[in-house]
Amino acid sequence: MQPPESTTPLVTSRAEVLAQARRLESEIDADPAGTRLRAADLAEQARAHHHPEALVWALRALAVLSRHEGDPAGAVAMLDDALALARRAGLATPGAWVLASRSVAQLELGRTARARTDASAALRIVDERRGDDPELDDLHARIQLQLAVMDHNAGRLVEAEARYRSIVREVAPGSANLVRAANNLALVLVARTEYTEALRWAQLAVDGAARLGPSLRSWPYLTRALIEVQTGRLADGLRDLERAARASQEAGQSPGEYYVEYAETMRELRLLPEAAAAGRRALDELAAAGGGLVEVDARISLAETLLMLGDAVGAAEQAETARVRARAQRRPGAHDRAVLIAVRARARAGDAGPADLAAVRRAAGRLERARELGSAADAHLEGGRLAAALAMPRRADRHLTAAASLARRGPLSVRLRGRLAAALAGRLGGVDDDVLRECRAGLRDLARHRDALPTMELQALASGHGAQLGELGLEVVVRQGSPAAVLRWMEQTRAAALQARLPVVAPEPEGPTRAVPHDGVAPGAEQEDRESAHAAARQRAVIVADDELADARRSAWLEDVAGAPSRVTSVPGIGTVRAALGGRVLVEYGRHGDRFVAVVVDAARARVVDLGEVAGDVGDTLRALVFALRRMVDPSSRAAAEAARASADLRIARLRATLVEPLGLSPDAELVVVPVGVLHGAPWSALHDGPVALAPSAAAWLRTRARVPAPDRPVVLVAGPDLRGAQDEVEALRALHRDVQVLGAQDSRADAVVAAVAAADLAHLACHGALRSDNPMFSSVVLADGPVTVQELHRAGVAPRRLVLASCHSGADVAYEGDEVLGLVSAILSRGTAGVVASIAAVPDVEVVDLMLALHRRLAAGETMARALHGARGEIDRDTPAGFVNWCTFSAHGAA
Repeated sequence: MQPPESTTPLVTSRAEVLAQARRLESEIDADPAGTRLRAADLAEQARAHHHPEALVWALRALAVLSRHEGDPAGAVAMLDDALALARRAGLATPGAWVLASRSVAQLELGRTARARTDASAALRIVDERRGDDPELDDLHARIQLQLAVMDHNAGRLVEAEARYRSIVREVAPGSANLVRAANNLALVLVARTEYTEALRWAQLAVDGAARLGPSLRSWPYLTRALIEVQTGRLADGLRDLERAARASQEAGQSPGEYYVEYAETMRELRLLPEAAAAGRRALDELAAAGGGLVEVDARISLAETLLMLGDAVGAAEQAETARVRARAQRRPGAHDRAVLIAVRARARAGDAGPADLAAVRRAAGRLERARELGSAADAHLEGGRLAAALAMPRRADRHLTAAASLARRGPLSVRLRGRLAAALAGRLGGVDDDVLRECRAGLRDLARHRDALPTMELQALASGHGAQLGELGLEVVVRQGSPAAVLRWMEQTRAAALQARLPVVAPEPEGPTRAVPHDGVAPGAEQEDRESAHAAARQRAVIVADDELADARRSAWLEDVAGAPSRVTSVPGIGTVRAALGGRVLVEYGRHGDRFVAVVVDAARARVVDLGEVAGDVGDTLRALVFALRRMVDPSSRAAAEAARASADLRIARLRATLVEPLGLSPDAELVVVPVGVLHGAPWSALHDGPVALAPSAAAWLRTRARVPAPDRPVVLVAGPDLRGAQDEVEALRALHRDVQVLGAQDSRADAVVAAVAAADLAHLACHGALRSDNPMFSSVVLADGPVTVQELHRAGVAPRRLVLASCHSGADVAYEGDEVLGLVSAILSRGTAGVVASIAAVPDVEVVDLMLALHRRLAAGETMARALHGARGEIDRDTPAGFVNWCTFSAHGAA
């Protein structure tokens, strides 16, 4: 192969060789590939001229480029040679530059102590000579930045923030040091959830990097993407991820760190398979580049993802590897984070023992001594839980008391964990008043924390922090026996994200944020964004992650719309509920530990029914039932259908006996059922002989009663593409209503469907559905121009008064910790829809038409969704597999 031509003309002057070698520093960010060629040429010319200083500068440039390309070990080797040469020649200032660069490479390799030693040595040289050489001001800022990064990585965020703020005040506007410090300061602020200021600093970094070259662009984009995702600006966040990938590729940088950030972004979105795949790809890339500091962080991140996926064994393995390597790197913060994840994973798998408790105790002590009080409180809380599980109450009490004390001096999210620790301590001591006091205070703190979050998904996830507080309090109020108190407690912890204010968009940063060249997009990229915006919006949020994640394709969501006024809902009392029921019976389920309870409110009385420790059995029964129903949708043979039917009948009878029969209800009573946890996936219509309406909470059901019919609005019927019988279904339904708008399979484009459905009194969607159980807000219905996610529909404010979803899994909302539920039905109800019919599982495409016709005849006659569905189900031939599936899986939601 012919070698590349030299880009540096051969020079004869020693002074010119030195001048060009010194200029390499300013060329690295702007033109990394060309700089590598020039640096290699200049190194050879410096050797030919026996010019040690020029050779030091050239070797340093080559080393910096090697580090950028993912080879910090190779960079250290070259910098060792450069430093030895500088010391032999008595070159103090070039030697300081080399030490500073080696500090960065050592840190990337995880050699924290060596990195700090190099940075401190460089700083001493700079401080001695800074007055005589103004150019050393830049190096001084770089070293201070490096020390700030070390504090940041060690978890000393207060010290890191102070250094970053000092740097941004001192360095020249538009400099690379300003970009790096602003970017890292934004990350510190994100850790504190100070999103508005964080976005301003990230934007400053993006703008500055745009003028300095591709090697600096990727990190500000990644930081801005993180902020955008966490504040609900998902489309902007995904665009910035794409920009970061392009900038990283243009700069020839290793993609390992990009995949770490991408994985964490996917985890924020609860897209867990994508997060795990990206995390594994990150580890592969980082291992190929020599591992080091970032590899430890990547393993900790992957461990957290695997734990969320339920892979406790895999999480423990990754966390344990990270723990060992963090210890070798002398990074106590990362070490203790890994310890806690590993112990949590082993506890989840039932394998944690006294040795794990001792490890948590040591980690908690180190974190306290380092003044990382929030992390120390977490460690003590984990120790208290583990000690209680190991029947060591005195140790548990010490850990829990320490956690409560430490956490009360922290920010709100930390104080919440302190309340939990104090409640657990009260439970250990058998003091119910203490438990309730701490639970109530913690849930008030949680409400304030949740209200500060910008999206329904983040609010629902935040409720998980209060899950154990809710269960502890419910255990106490159930024991005390008051139905009113039990209902009140359930309602204050139930579906709070759906009652919260509508999502808001994070404030835009001051100054220009999107106009070229300020946002740092590579030439042509912003124009490309503008030209493709309409097409991207139509392609819809299809996020793909194959084994290699070689080509993850993302597209834009609908832009955020202005939210309606906030809704504040008080917890309803039994009197309010009874007055609204109108002869119906409310059954609201709750869970503490493995025990289910129900509050039953009818016209005569209210009572609490203890259903026993049946949570495990109910979960197993529901999984078996859904499997049997899935087999019946497309049975391989008559024998297979009969076997599946027998299995389904058995499971339905078991669920009735466990969940409904102990309540002592009249068989034909009309129920309003508020499920909890896995019970959201139950086929409630099949578990009771009378009409049934579901709701996320009693308060949510009461809200649906407030919406009145709108006879001046049309009925909208939508057929999706590639669905057998969908077009025939909507044509048959057309004849049952007067004012009808039909969007057929070819016309059901997203814009038209969203606009029509939002303005409808009754809407019907006959289209394919796809369930994302890891993040139900990314579940979708398929229209003519692609899938439309729940996220899009929710943000677009789609809320017909009544909605029929004749698609698979459309009613399969997913329960989250903290008594939250997310999915298409809950999202639509939270926007103001008053009644929904949807299915919890796959349905037969053609056979469902008869059920829909019977349903709509009753709706047209003025019946509620619950009564219309009950009557329509009564017409189904349950002896056929398809008829039985349709009879089981469709449920009504809301009061309309």
